[in-house]
Amino acid sequence: MTTNACPACTLEDVLSHPDHWECATCGHEWPKVAAPEAARIVKDAHGNVLADGDSVVLIKDLKLRGGSGVLKGGTKAKNIRLVEGDHEIDCKIDGTPMALKACFVKKA
Repeated sequence: MTTNACPACTLEDVLSHPDHWECATCGHEWPKVAAPEAARIVKDAHGNVLADGDSVVLIKDLKLRGGSGVLKGGTKAKNIRLVEGDHEIDCKIDGTPMALKACFVKKA
């Protein structure tokens, strides 16, 4: 049993289901409040926490997908944006939009 009380009848005879609560006395059902999601923390190759608007520097040469181009180590990307997904960083390098993994950059 839980210590939740039914919002309809205020009795504490409440049943827990995976996605909602149910009052065993009056039958009232209400959704479980989802726990707030923890803020995502993105760290660079050296463990420094990155934030939107930071500048980063590539720590090694990276091949570009779909071509024979290479981004050289030491290339700087300013005003980064953190996004969800495998490549956590959206930025522009020499005017070209790029998606980078945080493990290949260090905070500038």
